[in-house]
Amino acid sequence: IRDMDEFPGAVFIVDPNKEHIAVREARKLGIPIVSIADTNCDPDLIDYIIPGNDDAIRAIRLICSKIADACIEGHSIAEERLRAEEAKEIITSEMAPEEERPEEEERGPEIIVISKRSTEIKDSQDSIKEE
Repeated sequence: IRDMDEFPGAVFIVDPNKEHIAVREARKLGIPIVSIADTNCDPDLIDYIIPGNDDAIRAIRLICSKIADACIEGHSIAEERLRAEEAKEIITSEMAPEEERPEEEERGPEIIVISKRSTEIKDSQDSIKEE
């Protein structure tokens, strides 16, 4: 968690008794805890309880695979929504009248830089021409 740019939306813990340090750290940082809990776990420490046997490997595999599938599905739904919003913005900008469209290249006033040296050279050239 120390190396993350931002905190996760939730933490999934298989056995909160064995992973009591992770539970304590998530509690301290205000991160919601999703956990498999059986009869020997304290449910007050867990925000979202999944009742199940946290000691049986088959139960752990089943629940973890379903959680992983749900995360992947949620990620793809979020990407689809983002793409749909971007497409909607493109369509609305194309349909906007010419006056309302933001110009791609807005330019400010033109700035002409005149250095002191270039004016001195110009003055000396003018004086040579007069002679």
